[in-house]
Formats: sequence, structure tokens, C-alpha cells
Amino acid sequence: MQQDKTPEEPYWESICRRCGGCCGAFDDPCQHLKKDGNKQYFCEIYPNRLGTRKTIGGENFNCVPIKKIINTSWKNDWLCAYKNHPAISKNYYGDKEI
Repeated sequence: MQQDKTPEEPYWESICRRCGGCCGAFDDPCQHLKKDGNKQYFCEIYPNRLGTRKTIGGENFNCVPIKKIINTSWKNDWLCAYKNHPAISKNYYGDKEI
């Protein structure tokens, strides 16, 4: 299922530090999460990532856009550039800077 990009999407995509945390890099990662030569993570099926997926450990999960999980927690989520972005922290955390 390919997603159509909104005009804002390239900006938001550029913010990501590719830490892989939201995809389980520090726990039980998605089977499609890979590391490049610069030690940054990427999804090998990114345009078609959304939907039911499996972790390396065999657990099923539902891959969703980051905006659906930004207000949840995951291991080392303090590394997430989205969680630290003022526009997002303001929208999701009531003006509290992260």
C-alpha cells in the first residue's frame, strides 16, 4: 500500500535522525529495519511499510505513521528528533518542551 506524500512530508522526513527506535532497533526490531554504511537505520520497504509486519523475534505488530505513536514511549525514545521538535512537543505535550 503506497502512501501519497503531502507537501510537508519531505520536511518532516528530513528531520528524522534514522535512529530506528520507533521501529524497535533497541529492542525487537522489525524484520525490514536495516542499517546502512553510516550506521543509520532505514526501512527496506518504506513506501509500503504500513500494515501488519513481524519483528525479528517473530512478533506481529501494526506499522503505523510516526504521528500515530509519537505520544507513546519506546526504548531510547529520547533520541527521536520528532519527539524533540518544538512543533511536535507543543502539539502533543501541551507547550512543554522536551
